[in-house]
Amino acid sequence: MTWFLFAIFPYIAVTLAVAVGVVRAVRRPFSVSSLSSQLLERRWLYWGSQSFHYGILLVLGGHLLAFLLPGTLRAWNGSPARQLALEITGLGLGLYALVGALILVLRRLTNARIRVVTSPMDLLVWLALLVSLVTGVLTAGVHRYGSTWFTGVFTPYLWSLARFAPEPERLDGLPWLVRLHAFNFFVLLALFPFSRLVHLVTVPVGYLVRPWQLVVANRQRSAGAEPSASARN
Repeated sequence: MTWFLFAIFPYIAVTLAVAVGVVRAVRRPFSVSSLSSQLLERRWLYWGSQSFHYGILLVLGGHLLAFLLPGTLRAWNGSPARQLALEITGLGLGLYALVGALILVLRRLTNARIRVVTSPMDLLVWLALLVSLVTGVLTAGVHRYGSTWFTGVFTPYLWSLARFAPEPERLDGLPWLVRLHAFNFFVLLALFPFSRLVHLVTVPVGYLVRPWQLVVANRQRSAGAEPSASARN
């Protein structure tokens, strides 16, 4: 089972993410969007989206740093004070992202207008995101100093996947919570091309060269009222 979960399934997830993502971008380019629901509700969206996106991006950036520059991270953690500061920062960012995610999920479940445009895939992705955030926060709180043991366990494991010589046995001694957190990452990767998350890989280069977009508000006027100069223009 370990071999399938951490040596075979990661390649399935990456293949789905790349192949299905490319097919979707080519055949249904207008579906590569977050399909914003801002017009249906704004206040909850603002607070939830801000904390979720900033928190999750910084947490992912920390994981990427540990993967690409493990030596730099170990050197930083050479000082107990710096390591403690990093651990507290990571935990705080994880909680920040989790609060934002909970706000967005509650918004989607409690607002009737948002529920109408919520698909089963949306709910599945949010479930996987919540699992990732909750297990990540719990791991940071229960199995401390992850910024150090990540570089000794997960960095070599991930590089073994990149070399197409997987070494899942490196994860054998990890607690089930940490293994669940790791496996859930690949689950999210597999769901990625089928969901709204695919908008993360889009780069709005077209906005730099396309013509100006004119947005016109159509408001109902009282009988006999003349349109304003701005409306006529």
